[in-house]
Amino acid sequence: MTMLRAAALVLAAAAATVPVQSQSAPAGDLDTKVQAFLDSRRGTWRDLNVPEVDGRTLHELIVKRRFRRAVEIGTSTGHSGIWIAWALAKTGGRLITIEIDERRHREALSNFREAGLEAFIDARLGDAHQIVPRLEGPIDFVFSDADKEWYTNYFTALWPKMAPGGCFTAHNVSMRQSGIREFLDHLKTVEDGETTIDSKSSAGTSITCKRATM
Repeated sequence: MTMLRAAALVLAAAAATVPVQSQSAPAGDLDTKVQAFLDSRRGTWRDLNVPEVDGRTLHELIVKRRFRRAVEIGTSTGHSGIWIAWALAKTGGRLITIEIDERRHREALSNFREAGLEAFIDARLGDAHQIVPRLEGPIDFVFSDADKEWYTNYFTALWPKMAPGGCFTAHNVSMRQSGIREFLDHLKTVEDGETTIDSKSSAGTSITCKRATM
C-alpha cells in the first residue's frame, strides 16, 4: 500500500467518526419552539388573522391527510401561516403564502423566523389576483383568506391544479360579506368535490376536497 493511499484511508476513517450535523432542528425541538411562540402570542393576533381554533383546524387537516404542497392566499401577519407551516414541517411539505400589504408581509416574515418555520415557507409579496393563476400544480391544500369578492376566482384558478384528495379551504364563509354567497353557491356546482363547513369559530371555514379518481 502506498503512503498516499494509507493517508487517505486514515482520513476517511477519521471523517466517519465525526457526527454529521443536522440541517434542521429535531422535530421535538421545533414543536417546542412553535408552541412556545404561539403561547407567547395567544390573544394578541389582530389585523385580519384567524382565531386559534381555526388555525388548529387547518393544522389537523394537513397532518391527517399528509398534505405537502400548500398555498395560502392572504398571509396577514402570519398566524394561519404558522399553523399551516407547522403541519407541513411534519409532513415534509412547504407553504407558498401571498400578501399584498408590505407592512403585514414584513411582520409575517419576522413571525415566521421567530417561530422557527421560515425554512418551510415561501412568503411572496404581491397581488394574489396576478400570482395565483400562475401557480403550478399539483397542489394538495389551499387556504383562502383574502378578498372575499375574489374567492370564486381563486377557486376556479386553482381547482384544476388540485391533486385528487386535496382540499381547498376558505375562511369567513359564515359571515355576511360580499362575495361569500356567490362562492358558496359555486361550490355546490363542483361535481368532483365535496364541501363541509367547519363552524368551530363564528367565522366559519369551508373545506372542499377533491374526490380521488377511481
